[in-house]
Formats: sequence, C-alpha cells, structure tokens
Amino acid sequence: MNLCNLPPWAIAAPEFNENPQRIEIQGVRRFHRQLFERLCSLADPADRAQAFQDHMDVAFQLHQWSRETSPLGRKSLKNSYLRFLRGWMFDANSVEGAVLKGWVESRIGIPPTFHKGPIGDADSEGYGAYLVDRMRGTARTSAIQAQFDLLYEYVQEELRLRGEPAAFALFRGVHDLQEHKVLAELGRNRKRLRLNNLNSFTDDFERAFQFGTRVLEVRVPFCKVFFRADLLPGAVLKGEEEVLVIGGDFDVVVRTG
Repeated sequence: MNLCNLPPWAIAAPEFNENPQRIEIQGVRRFHRQLFERLCSLADPADRAQAFQDHMDVAFQLHQWSRETSPLGRKSLKNSYLRFLRGWMFDANSVEGAVLKGWVESRIGIPPTFHKGPIGDADSEGYGAYLVDRMRGTARTSAIQAQFDLLYEYVQEELRLRGEPAAFALFRGVHDLQEHKVLAELGRNRKRLRLNNLNSFTDDFERAFQFGTRVLEVRVPFCKVFFRADLLPGAVLKGEEEVLVIGGDFDVVVRTG
C-alpha cells in the first residue's frame, strides 16, 4: 500500500532502475499547482529555489512560529523539513532519520530494512524500535509528511528543468554490508543488494571513500532522488554534495580502491 502512482513492488525491483517511470505523489502537484506553474516560468535555479522556500513558508505557516503562544506550538512550526534534513545528515539512525524513512514507507510503500540495526518483518523488535522513533519525531511537527511530499515533487521538477540525465552514477562509502542484504552475486565485484528504503549517496567518488573502506557504485534513476542538497543551496548546513536516494533492490559495483 502506498500513496503514489506505481505499486511498491515495481519501484523496488532492480528492473525499475533500468527502465524507470515517473513517480507522482498523489494530489501534490494539483494542490500546489501555482507553485509548479511559477517554477516553470523562472529561468534561474536560484530564483526557483527561493520560490519553493517562500511557498513552503506560506503553505505550512513556517514563518509564524514566533506568533504561537505555547512552547509546543512554536516548536512544531520550527521543526520544519529543513530540521529533519539536517538531522538525517548528522545521523541517519536518529529520530529525524526514522521520520524520513517513514515518509518513504507511507508514500512509496517500501519499508525500512535498517534503523540502528537490521529490521525484520513488522512483528520484529527492530521494526518496533523504528516505529517508536518515527512517532516521537512526527509528534514534534506540523504536517511534516505533507512537507516531504512537496519537497520530493520540487526536487523532481527541478531535475527536469535542469535537463538532468534520466540516471546517473552515485557512490556510497561503507565498511561492511551490514546495512544491506546481499540478494545475489553477479560476478567479480558486482552484487545485487537490497538497500535501505532511504540512503545517503554522493556524486564524488573520492569523498565516498572518506566514509568507508569500500564504495558502492550504483546507477540511480532521478525519479528515485528524494533530495539533492545543491538544489537548495545554503538551506542545509552540511553535506552540500549529499544525495538522498529511495531504496529497493539495486545492482551495485563494490570498489575497494
């Protein structure tokens, strides 16, 4: 079960990465039609990024946090999508990370496979611990899932307007494959892995080696890019080269330097 135009089993399959289709979150572009019309009218990416952030401020009243009379009210508005992106970049196994993984699970239909430890089925202890973090994080916010819906559709629109290729190579540094289940050996240095439902990658091969002794190289269709930091310059304090990728099964090349 999900809230997009394609079934989860299709999006998660490795064949999808070779023949991707557009993913649309239900109702988002129709509800925010004026934003997308404005984005198409602006030639400068910086202007489009500003238009998106202005729209988020107004649509979700993020700028009105100081008018709230209660501490919880102020906190819920200050804990916007940017707070969660920054939290992920410091620690993907944080409360913020659980909320982002929860968005992928609810909208795309792909459940997480790792959060502080491997996650089994819905009855497992690991899944329960992930749900606790997800609920704790969601309780701090106002309409955070709807904010992520619009963020994903903005990223997709921006990639199209920039004329990005349909797929590109990305890299992820790892010390071992603990977070990823090996589904098949495909030959020398090649494996089929089940990636977590949301993963950090970079387009810089050398930088990926700073985070592990091995580097996973994957070819990612841009419809699986949930967020790319350079599309909102200055909005995220660190990790400007970071790319958050929706997971599933991928054929990867494991490079050891």
